[in-house]
Amino acid sequence: MTNCDCLTAKDKQVVTTFWSKIASKADDIGADSLSRLVTVYPQTKTYFSHWKDTSATSPQVRKHGITVMGGVREAMGKINDLTGGLLTLSELHAFTLRVDPANFKLFTQCMLLVVAIMFPVDFTPEVHMALDKFMAALARALSEKYR
Repeated sequence: MTNCDCLTAKDKQVVTTFWSKIASKADDIGADSLSRLVTVYPQTKTYFSHWKDTSATSPQVRKHGITVMGGVREAMGKINDLTGGLLTLSELHAFTLRVDPANFKLFTQCMLLVVAIMFPVDFTPEVHMALDKFMAALARALSEKYR
C-alpha cells in the first residue's frame, strides 16, 4: 500500500484531530518514545552507542526525539502522499544513516504506548486503530528506498 491508501477519510480525520490535541507535547512524546525504544529494544541503541544517558531527560535523547517528531509532524502534513512526501527522509535513512527499517515499526509501537499513557481519555480504540494505521503507513513510507 502506498500513498497511505490504507487510511480511510475517517481515519485521516481521526488522526489529524488527535494530532491537534497532542502536538503541543510532541517534544515530550518524542523523548519518551525514543528513550523507550533504546531501552526496550537494545539493538536499536547501536545508532546511539555514544549516548551515556538514554533517559527521556537526557539532552541527546530529547534533541533526537524532537527531530523524530519533526518527521512525524511533516508526515501529518503529507498524509495523502506519505511515500512521495517523505521521499527525502526515506533516502536519508536508507543511504546516509543506514537505519535498519525494522526500527521504524519499533519506534511507532513505543510512540503509541507513550501517547496512550499521556492522553488516556483521548486515546480511544478508534484513535488507537487510526493512529496505528497511520504510523504503519509512515514506517512503510520511510522504508520505501530500502526496496
